[in-house]
Amino acid sequence: MKKLILGFLVFSTFLNAQDKPKLVVGIVVDQMKMEYLYRFSNDFSDNGFKKLMNKGFTFHNMHYNYMPTYTAPGHAAIFTGALPNVNGIVGNEWFNKATGKDMYCTDDESVITLVEGTESEGKMSPKNLFSTTITDELKLATNFKSKVIGISIKDRGAILPAGHFADWAFWYTKTGNFISSSFYGQKLPDWATQFNGEKNYLKYIEKGWDLLKSKETYNESLNDNNPYEGKLFKKTPFFPYDMKEMFNNNDAGVLRTTPYGNNLVADFAKSAIENEKMGADEITDFLTMSFSATDYVGHLLGPRSIELQDTYLRLDETIADFLTYLDKTVGKGNYLVFLTADHAGAENATYLKDNKYAVESLNSKNLQQSIIEFSQKNFGENILLDYSNFNVFINKEKVKQKGLELNKVKQQLKEFLMMQNFISNVFTEEEIQNASSSNPILEIVANGYDPKQNGELVLLFKPGFMEYSSTGTTHGSPYSYDTHVPCLFYGWKIKKGESFNKKTITQIAPTLAQKLRITMPNGTQSEVLEEVLNK
Repeated sequence: MKKLILGFLVFSTFLNAQDKPKLVVGIVVDQMKMEYLYRFSNDFSDNGFKKLMNKGFTFHNMHYNYMPTYTAPGHAAIFTGALPNVNGIVGNEWFNKATGKDMYCTDDESVITLVEGTESEGKMSPKNLFSTTITDELKLATNFKSKVIGISIKDRGAILPAGHFADWAFWYTKTGNFISSSFYGQKLPDWATQFNGEKNYLKYIEKGWDLLKSKETYNESLNDNNPYEGKLFKKTPFFPYDMKEMFNNNDAGVLRTTPYGNNLVADFAKSAIENEKMGADEITDFLTMSFSATDYVGHLLGPRSIELQDTYLRLDETIADFLTYLDKTVGKGNYLVFLTADHAGAENATYLKDNKYAVESLNSKNLQQSIIEFSQKNFGENILLDYSNFNVFINKEKVKQKGLELNKVKQQLKEFLMMQNFISNVFTEEEIQNASSSNPILEIVANGYDPKQNGELVLLFKPGFMEYSSTGTTHGSPYSYDTHVPCLFYGWKIKKGESFNKKTITQIAPTLAQKLRITMPNGTQSEVLEEVLNK
């Protein structure tokens, strides 16, 4: 009987220990299309993306439910579970009506950088994020005993996921250092300073960038040095790349546009886990990692480049290595991982056009100039205050001075813009704020629209058209090529499975809150992914 009771107590203790994960790891892959998991599948190992899919839960039909689909709004939406019209992050940078100047999503003049020589890259904080994150709610739920750290090559990829109460957010700079700001502390942790001092980026620069596998492996991509890719390091886009040649300018930022930017993030993350003892006790910690190299490579070289495929094959190895590291340090079954993307990306418009699809890349300056010329001709003066992020801002003071009626001005501008062959629709601020679910596209536009921060008109391009150069690619639209991203859950209390039902990105944070039994972020609509909550 005593043995039975003792056994029951041990079993009960085990169950209680498993009541919550020791560590949650939120991985965001910048500019990742769900399609990459299918297209490159034959070339992935069994221990990276495939392990997450085959032993975890895969949501095949996860989408963004707002426009614009950019990096900062994406990271904010994932971790707040809130739309841009609630969380306030309506772009990477946007025109500020109050100041008449552009503002950056994580700018904060009240803080200082913690690493000398990085002043222009270090004055950052989450102060422009209006709502709480899942990481914030974890801190509140544990009386701030949980550790929360965000890491990325990009400042916005580290700061926004880590939230308002993070212990630290670290981002990479052209000096080769990971930095942070005084928002998080008075000086960098000693281990971070030591990591920077080791100049870990140099081993990757000295390595150079050649293909990971034999050239025949890359038959899912176009030929190397094709007309739809830009020039990496301003050199001919052809393997191998001599990174030391570019580094002669002492610009460690060259690492960003190679797969090694992702490797360095993983290296730094391991150092954070070890030195901050994340996942070492029964109080749940939360690490956020954003892999940005995929976005830099995608923008410059495009979704059909061999460089992009090689970047994903190398990221697969990085993820496999990191999962092995978590197994050894935190322990199998003790950590929960989810992986998604901040947006997807379009096909190169010139490539589509050359294959008889009548679309093209647009020059935003040309569009802006056409609005100015129309304004001068019809209103006697340029009343365009700014055009950016698909938003038209009208100079209301000039409209008033000219004795014009604002609503008539908006309507005339709308009619003019609707005449452009690449425009699908133009929405006024009144139409956006009165949007309903009966018009799905307008509802998506409204989800990303903050009346205090957005313009008087919002443009919707036709599918396939984009404001970008003739090489590489971009994103931002409400169409599936920009909204369809992976969503994988793996580890603690995640059963193997898959779903093909449509889901939205703002369901991730409230799902995590339910799984961790904590308060949901305060801006979320509280819709959850039931498939990973069911036991």
